[in-house]
Formats: sequence, C-alpha cells, structure tokens
Amino acid sequence: MRLLAFAVFAGTCFGQVDLSGSWAPSRATGAAAPAPPTPVVMKPAYKAAYEALQAKISQATARGEQYAIRGLCDPYGLPGMMSIATYPTEIIQTPKQITLIAEAFSEVRRVYIDKPQLPIDDVPPTFTGRSVGHWEKDTLVVDTVGIKESVPGYQNLVHSDQMRITERIRRPSHEVLHDQITIEDPLTLEKPVTYTLVYRLIPDYEMVEFVCENNREYIDENGIVRMRMKDK
Repeated sequence: MRLLAFAVFAGTCFGQVDLSGSWAPSRATGAAAPAPPTPVVMKPAYKAAYEALQAKISQATARGEQYAIRGLCDPYGLPGMMSIATYPTEIIQTPKQITLIAEAFSEVRRVYIDKPQLPIDDVPPTFTGRSVGHWEKDTLVVDTVGIKESVPGYQNLVHSDQMRITERIRRPSHEVLHDQITIEDPLTLEKPVTYTLVYRLIPDYEMVEFVCENNREYIDENGIVRMRMKDK
C-alpha cells in the first residue's frame, strides 16, 4: 500500500513527477526552507542604471506613491509572473507540454518537453520567451530565452536580450512545490543569480479570470502611477 501511494504521488513514469494543480506562493521554514538567494552583482556599465531605478522606486515608496516599472496593463513576463503577491499559478501537465497559467493578468507560458532550444538570437523577444524542458529524475529542468529587454527582471534588474533563465522545478512533498530560478546574463551580470520560489498546493481551487480594465489609472511623466478624477 505504501509503495502504491508513493507511485501515485511520484507521478507518471521514469521518475517524472505530476506537477498538476493550483499552487499559491508560500514560505518554507526550518529544514524545508530552500537556500537563500545569491547576491546580485552587476557589471559596472549597468550597475548605475539599476541603482538609479531602485532609488526612484524607494523615493516614490517613501512618499506613499507607486513607481511604475512596467505598463499598467502589460504582462509581468518572466521571471516576475512566477511570484506575484498571493495570486496562484495553475499547472497543466501533458507528456509533451507543461502549461503554467498565472491568475494575475491570466498570463500563460508553455514549456515544450524534450524539444531542443533555439539559438538565443533566433528567438523573437516576447514577455515569456521560449521555454523548453526535460526531466532529470524527479526534477523538471526548464531553459528559457528570448525575454524582451523591457520586461523587469528579478528585483527589477535591467537585463539584455542575452538573458537566460534556468528553472529546476520539483515537488519535495505532496503539498509543496519548489521552483529554483537561475538568471544568467553575460552582458549585465558578473555572475548568475539564483533564488527559489516556494508554493503550496490549493486542492480543488478554480482559477479566477483577471483582466486589466481599469482605465482611471495612468503613469505620469515622472513614472508615478496616478488616478484620474471623475469628471464633475
């Protein structure tokens, strides 16, 4: 009975794990906690631009304002869409493709299983890029390239069109999912940045439609989010 229960959890076959379900951002403590994030070390040519952006965000926050690092209705893209507040992500798994749907802005990304990755310069830039994956025992390894340079990176990092994101997604227990993300960019980063996102399973959760349709908010000439007042 115990062997049967493990087989049902461990998933399909050949060590592949069933990642299907709805997962909410969470935290793990103690022995279950992943390694802390590695430091961000940027190349000098990009460090000043990154620090200037962080200063603008901090100054706006201190004033009780929101500094816009993206268009109000733009998708978050990668890697941001994987960690938006408390919004869950749904994973739909088939042998040839794993589809991840973020509830926030209804963003969708597709991971093509066992397909070769294209040369980075041959991938048209998009918000989520092109993702291919393969299984290493119980871990799904995902390689993503082709992220638009306008998409905010981890901790609002600026990045080039040469950025590559590697994810190692695994399910250490029935209720927990880990997504270890490593960001490499030979133009902007001195060394790769690695951090891990933790999710908890939400059984029987039904995803909610999220559409950006609030046309009262706008971004002023200083990058601050403002609210249009109703006409009198």
